[in-house]
Amino acid sequence: MTALRTCDGGPQPPAREWLTLTGRKRVLVVVHTVTYGKRLQEVICLLESDLRIQVVFTAPPHPFSDGVARLLEALGSAVLPWDEAVRMEFDLALAAGPRGVDQVRAPLVLLPHGANFLKRVTEGTDTRVAGLGRQDLTPRGRALPAAVVLPHRDDLSGLADACPEALPRASVVGDPVHDRMVASLPRRRAYRRALGLGKGQQLTAVVSTWGAHSSFGAIEALLPRLLELVGRNRRVAVLVHPNVWSGHGAWQVRAWLAQCARRGIAVIPPEADWRPVLIAADTIIGDHGSVTLYGTLTDAPILLAASPEQEINPDSPAAALARTAPALSPAHSLKSQLAYVAAEYHGHQREQYGDIAARITSEPGRFSRNMRRLLYRLLGLGQPAHPARTRPLPLPPPLARWSSAATAGYDRDYGTGASA
Repeated sequence: MTALRTCDGGPQPPAREWLTLTGRKRVLVVVHTVTYGKRLQEVICLLESDLRIQVVFTAPPHPFSDGVARLLEALGSAVLPWDEAVRMEFDLALAAGPRGVDQVRAPLVLLPHGANFLKRVTEGTDTRVAGLGRQDLTPRGRALPAAVVLPHRDDLSGLADACPEALPRASVVGDPVHDRMVASLPRRRAYRRALGLGKGQQLTAVVSTWGAHSSFGAIEALLPRLLELVGRNRRVAVLVHPNVWSGHGAWQVRAWLAQCARRGIAVIPPEADWRPVLIAADTIIGDHGSVTLYGTLTDAPILLAASPEQEINPDSPAAALARTAPALSPAHSLKSQLAYVAAEYHGHQREQYGDIAARITSEPGRFSRNMRRLLYRLLGLGQPAHPARTRPLPLPPPLARWSSAATAGYDRDYGTGASA
């Protein structure tokens, strides 16, 4: 593309007339939320080092957009205001959610923002699988995306039921989080050392999606029980969905978890990479969200604190996990239940977890290869003459740093509020 143009056919505003490299293919990355942005990072890295391509970002209005500006600033990315981005034309656009994409003037690649298509959404009398419905793929009557990215070939049947006209645009590409976690599993000991775990120390990862039926939706009952676990030989890390942080506010989440953080429980911030923590964990307390499902890739037994049937796609691996993993009981101590799930897992459930993990993607280890091929085909460019590699995850900071950061942030904010 030789020049960007606005939707009325006129030339683009001269906002970036100072660019040194001109005449590049332009890719617009639409970042609605922190969760979407992290997923899209796994895609845009496939375009690195290609001087034929300029990547720019934009952030449309979204109820859970808190943290997006910080994420894009940390990336050092070129960011277009949303009202400017929708007036311009691009060679390709990438998005992990439908909100506002009907206004984007570019061939659109629509990706899932989590593992598989796990959740059902009910609106009035209509119930659909989130991400596969016509509302998700053709919002406000937009033309079909240039590509609908699917992680597993089994998702084709779900797409055929929900939006059959999109089948010709479907590409079974794989799952980037699955591939990076699997590539990183041999580094588990290194992640544990980086997190500050000593020999013999057990790490319990407590993970939650968002919504009233999530683990965090019952946090007032779960928090006192987590404090049971704190001790010399056990550490606890809490990973809460970024939408919880955005919806309630970071100050409020830190305030709710302040006593836990002061007792040494690590509260993982929404911008941090949770995957090394999950790989390092010895046990996982989770729910019906993507992070819990990714936990089946590790060797950690899973205890379900929540698994609402009405919100789970019955054809998804999350439904299989809900039928397999033991459920948290209010009548027994948390320590005894974690011991039970560990015995069950190592006794006979390990193979079942492996079968569930295999349903995350039908293209294991091939996301980078498949996704790059798709992107370059849509851009009309030949691929770079080197393999599209899957890199292991970097080392995380120590758990103690996250604990102190959570309490310091809350105390700082509380102090500021008290003096105002």
